[in-house]
Amino acid sequence: MSTLIASRLLRQALALDAAACAGMGLALAVLAAPLSPLLGLPADFLRGAGLVLLPCAMALGWLASRRSLPRIAVLAVIGVNLIWIADSLLVLISGWFQPSGLGVGFVLAQAVAVGLVTQLELIGLNRSTAAELAQG
Repeated sequence: MSTLIASRLLRQALALDAAACAGMGLALAVLAAPLSPLLGLPADFLRGAGLVLLPCAMALGWLASRRSLPRIAVLAVIGVNLIWIADSLLVLISGWFQPSGLGVGFVLAQAVAVGLVTQLELIGLNRSTAAELAQG
């Protein structure tokens, strides 16, 4: 398994991702009912998205606290973020929901935010160095 010494930027980007997931997850899980009519998105959908984000936040926080990381874990985070962005756009173009103007803006804004954090994670990954593991 390929291991790397995480650059400071990678650890900070993972911590930012964790904080954003925790904040958004908590907000969506707790405030789904009042947000639903404003955004034009079903409360159960918003709550479910929030509840998915909370364990992600914990995993990201753990990764951010590590100096040494499996490269595959970082690539998985980046991949999941890209899927989140694609799914966000799918929510808007699929016709499954009829989001309000505010809802469209909300979905686009969080997709852009995830994209920016993902870009930071990619740059941080590229700044990280390979770690030689002692074999015993």
